Amino acid sequence: MSACTPTRHDDPHRKEHSHEPHSPPSPRPRGPRLTGADVSASIAVFLIALPLSLGIALATGAPLQAGLVAAAVGGVVVGRLGGAPLQVSGPAAGLTVVTAELIQRYGWRTTCAITVLAGLAQLGLGLLRVARTALAVSPAIVHGMLAGIGVTIAVAQLHIVLGGTPHSSVLLNLRDLPAQLARVQTAALSVSALTLCLLLAWPRLPGRAGRLLRVVPAPLVAVTGATTSAALLGLGLPKVDLPSWSSHALAGLPEGPALGLIAAVLTITLVCSVQSLLGAVAVDKMVAARPALSGRVRRADLDRELLGQGAANVVSGTLGGLPVAGVAVRSTANVNAGAVSRNSTMLHGVLVVIAALLMVPILELIPLASLAALVMAVGIQMVSLHHIRTVTRHREVLVYAVTTVGVVFLGVLEGVALGIGMAVAVALHRLTRTRITHHEKEGVHHVHVRGQLTFLAVPRLSRTLHLVPQGAHAVVELDGSFMDHAAYESLQDWQSTQTAHGGTVELVGRRTGVRIGEPTGPAGLHPDGGTTAPDSSGCRCHPWTPWRNHQCAIPETGGPAQRNNAETTTTRTPEDTEHTEPSDLTAKLDAPGALGTPGATVEASAPPSSPRAPDATTPTANQLARGISAFQRNTAPLVRSELARLAREGQQPSQLFLTCADSRLVTSMITSSGPGDLFVVRNVGNLVPPPGEESGDDSVAAAIEYAVDVLRVRSITVCGHSGCGAMQALLAADQDTAQTPLRRWLRYGGPSVARMADGSRPAARLAGRAAADTVEQLCLTNVIQQLEHLRAHDSVSRALRAGELELHGMYFHVGEAQAYLLSEVHEGEVFDHVGVADLTA
Repeated sequence: MSACTPTRHDDPHRKEHSHEPHSPPSPRPRGPRLTGADVSASIAVFLIALPLSLGIALATGAPLQAGLVAAAVGGVVVGRLGGAPLQVSGPAAGLTVVTAELIQRYGWRTTCAITVLAGLAQLGLGLLRVARTALAVSPAIVHGMLAGIGVTIAVAQLHIVLGGTPHSSVLLNLRDLPAQLARVQTAALSVSALTLCLLLAWPRLPGRAGRLLRVVPAPLVAVTGATTSAALLGLGLPKVDLPSWSSHALAGLPEGPALGLIAAVLTITLVCSVQSLLGAVAVDKMVAARPALSGRVRRADLDRELLGQGAANVVSGTLGGLPVAGVAVRSTANVNAGAVSRNSTMLHGVLVVIAALLMVPILELIPLASLAALVMAVGIQMVSLHHIRTVTRHREVLVYAVTTVGVVFLGVLEGVALGIGMAVAVALHRLTRTRITHHEKEGVHHVHVRGQLTFLAVPRLSRTLHLVPQGAHAVVELDGSFMDHAAYESLQDWQSTQTAHGGTVELVGRRTGVRIGEPTGPAGLHPDGGTTAPDSSGCRCHPWTPWRNHQCAIPETGGPAQRNNAETTTTRTPEDTEHTEPSDLTAKLDAPGALGTPGATVEASAPPSSPRAPDATTPTANQLARGISAFQRNTAPLVRSELARLAREGQQPSQLFLTCADSRLVTSMITSSGPGDLFVVRNVGNLVPPPGEESGDDSVAAAIEYAVDVLRVRSITVCGHSGCGAMQALLAADQDTAQTPLRRWLRYGGPSVARMADGSRPAARLAGRAAADTVEQLCLTNVIQQLEHLRAHDSVSRALRAGELELHGMYFHVGEAQAYLLSEVHEGEVFDHVGVADLTA
């Protein structure tokens, strides 16, 4: 396992760097040094950026040098100033349609001025620190915008692939496409087809030789192969024409109607900003997926990234370049090539500058048809099937489709506006869509409300509620997360009328069995808009609250003693248990039935404090019955097929999970596991009795032997937790106390106490910090000690020697809801954050 380096203040071996009093501190390093990984990554990105920059400039109708200027500025300026170190910026395909339209309408010099103004707008937004607001845009709108731009690019470049000239609109390009197919130029089509074939086939080269060849980027191979073939065959095709830099057009004063210019600036600002910020978030995810990079590369600072993009657009527009934005293809290549700092992005910009100055004769050999085919492929890839499946799964395909069609036929700004309007309409439809059903079963009328209860649903709610006869027993189940005042008033009025005529009303929350109101009284709804019964002030169950460990008092029909017992029932929260004094917890551990039978147990709850056995009328029995009913009604239909498969095939868990019987540890929740995943053993204190002891406990040993030798699990995890009552009882143990079954069981924790007291051993630490107190120190030490007991079992030791088994330690902090995994380092044992340690099973 790998371990995190301890924090600076916890590292005992760190050398102190001090300076004389009143002397200036030692200078900080200026930045990360240029590494070989950054150099190789920059070359890979440069080889992709060079042909793409020329192709995007060609697609927009701008001077071809403008693409190189944008690539260089995006690399150097954004690379230095931006907040996403590994995101590569430059001319983006997503801006092709917008830029082409601006050039057609206002000319090139005014388009450059619009780019400068858009950059200034981005700088203003960055200073206002509103970058996170851009992430509020629905992903369906962003994906739809990119898909519409991709369709527009592909249709336009198809004309160049066929040897013609594209028009400025999609409709004109589609209208003239049949005529273009009739007069197709064979030479241009052949070069384009060769480019596309190389572009698609190169990443799929098989074998070891293919892995070596795939180091060269596919776009470079495609353009180089097509250029070489055209030169060898002597094909007379239009080629790249790079005029002298002395005649390169720079930005001029904007000319045109003010409203049109403002709309253009807003469009460039919107598209550049949203694409760059979403790209920065995507790069963060790619970096997080690489453990080797996650600790070395900082997460993106979105406000700083917006400032860097704004500065780049100001510089690019001033120098006569295309608008700049973060680009996905080059960013992905940068991360995959192993870049570790922003130096790779900056160096790629420097290489673009060198190529633009020294490689002009080579660049002018590239056929325009090859660049058009390359850009057309990029446009087609922007219509992502993965995105379509995602928006379909989230029921936002209508937003996606409207945005795409709007961008294709109306323009980017208009299409995005239509998409936002459709997204708002869909959200309102979901908010107002409420399904209300009524049915009668065994004389009880059930009204089920699914969805949000707003004033728009009040007529249907009232109509359904009045289907319940007066004086009848009714159960109203509210399965939603919102209820406005109008719906509350309607429900309260009906409840009052129903109970006044001798009927009963039971209000049930999101889960079956979560009672909201008093079944027999008219005051089930609280005047504040909540839905708690007046006599259960401690109840926190509302139809709009998430799952929580509630302990609502349920009214009793028995005598006063029973009611008093129910009223004095209290709930011990995790925070209470965390701060319980050892002596108090020891007394509770000594109480009969407090933790159940020691040794290996199944998931069990504590029995009721009442000495009599519960029957169907007790709160405990009702709670159990309601929980089972909720499972049968809501969960069983979802898992029935999987459980049926497991019933046929038998259990095949991959892990043995040994943890404490504490009711706050829900193994399936903290491990995100389901039926058949874990073989769970629970006992008081997550103890593993060593083998071979007299009067030992065989229940845990039997479970270990069965899991390793029969089930063939691949890993065993011992999981401790904070605030463990068993550990507190060990610290407060009194030798004169009678040896109860619980005391005899806790003797297996004695070696953990001795290990903690041994000064020659390093103390276990939690994520690089020392334990908060003695109890937490013992909880951590106990996990390590029980792992040693585990290794002593014959079945475990054999599997470890054969390399068929792994042992892992885990610690769950209840109050923080944080899991930690044990990492072994030279200085001792460290429980690290999950995601840093490598736990594979």
